[in-house]
Amino acid sequence: MPHTIPAIVAPSASDPLVAGTVERREVGPNDVRIAIAWAGICHSDIHTVRGDWGAKAYPLTVGHEIAGTVVEVGSDVASHRVGDRVGVGCMVNSCGACANCAAGAEQHCLERTIWTYGSEDLDGTITQGGYAAEIVVTEKFVLRVPGSIPFEKAAPLLCAGITTYSPLRHWNAGPGTRVAVVGLGGLGHMAVKIARAFGAEVTVLTRTLAKKDDAIALGAHACAATSDPATFRELRGAFDLMINTVSAPIDLDAHLGLLALDGTMVNVGLPSEALPLHVRSLTNARRSVAGSNIGGIAETQEMLDFCAEHGVAPEVEIVSADQVNEAWQRVIDSDVRYRFVIDAATIV
Repeated sequence: MPHTIPAIVAPSASDPLVAGTVERREVGPNDVRIAIAWAGICHSDIHTVRGDWGAKAYPLTVGHEIAGTVVEVGSDVASHRVGDRVGVGCMVNSCGACANCAAGAEQHCLERTIWTYGSEDLDGTITQGGYAAEIVVTEKFVLRVPGSIPFEKAAPLLCAGITTYSPLRHWNAGPGTRVAVVGLGGLGHMAVKIARAFGAEVTVLTRTLAKKDDAIALGAHACAATSDPATFRELRGAFDLMINTVSAPIDLDAHLGLLALDGTMVNVGLPSEALPLHVRSLTNARRSVAGSNIGGIAETQEMLDFCAEHGVAPEVEIVSADQVNEAWQRVIDSDVRYRFVIDAATIV
């Protein structure tokens, strides 16, 4: 029989979040039941609840940055034990058999990726996320959290961390690579830290220089204001790789002009509207525009181990369950440095 678990619930696309419950399935042979300790707040949570990316079924509990402790394992589970520190990210299942899943890219499953919330699960129910006291997840989609990562900082790595690690790794950021990070929010600050840990030369491109000191403290070598037209003259052709983390419109043509020969802009932010682009911006200097969406399970574990080895962790602000609506508004207002994390012990 399903278990009823305390949760933070969105009743509709417009109402404030409220205290409520979600149903968790019984632990099956390949399942892991996790007592959630920390749940990160991602801007995607807000976009999803507000219907920016399409209609959803309500009530809905969101949250796909989850860190907690294993409290029960199924009879066939071999990789996790009761008491382990673990994490769950943006997805909780996939077909496991298609070419993309076989290549370790479950996030691009050709059949269907089952996302951590708002997705139809194998049993026909709608998945409910990590703003809750517990979650039950199939073994393969549960990650090991290394002991050297502060537990309260682990959760945002499961989305913000892997979302930026994956393109930096795929496009070979490293010594001798000039990386520009557009935006210095939850994703952007992780992109800076990870790119620096890879050994790249890192520049933050942000609307104003209000966060310049933060950018340098996080590991950037330089910071430039995109509101200043001089930036686009002085830095023309200056970067090999650009990670665009913002979920709002930017001038793609102007930003592409900052790329060197064969440079690539990778978009990881998800604005709700289409962005115009002139093809000439690509044909000039053989530039490319690409997109990236989290990473597969093996790569996510690789990211966690990399962050543990290099001492990389997000900057977080802890909030209680009764502060989540306020925290959401602050995310919308860009008033967070740089990731809110919910203390799940306050979800009752």
